[in-house]
Amino acid sequence: MIKRFFSPSPLWQESGLTLIRIIVGSFITYHGLEVFDHGKMDGYSKWLTDLHFPAPELMAYLGKGIEFVAGVLVLVGFLTRLAIIPLILTMLIITFGMGKGKIFMDDQHPVFYRPGTV
Repeated sequence: MIKRFFSPSPLWQESGLTLIRIIVGSFITYHGLEVFDHGKMDGYSKWLTDLHFPAPELMAYLGKGIEFVAGVLVLVGFLTRLAIIPLILTMLIITFGMGKGKIFMDDQHPVFYRPGTV
């Protein structure tokens, strides 16, 4: 640690990226916790039904489950590269399938939670 501290490479690279990973993982996990709220999940299922998604209840639980599991993995830094793949797909579906591509409108900002944009 001391050798690394006195090295010419900046310390923020590792610890700064760790801080960003923890913050993003926390936000994603927080939103994924809705998978345990039956009322909110019913609302998401109805919304997906209105948007004509196939298997709306399954899609709602699958999306929120991915947010929760991938968020925890990103938060703790375990299998992050593997966890990011389904998370990116989920955020793209939320942004362009459910949000109709309205990235900065209607109180929906899922593009900010998509890994790679932070």
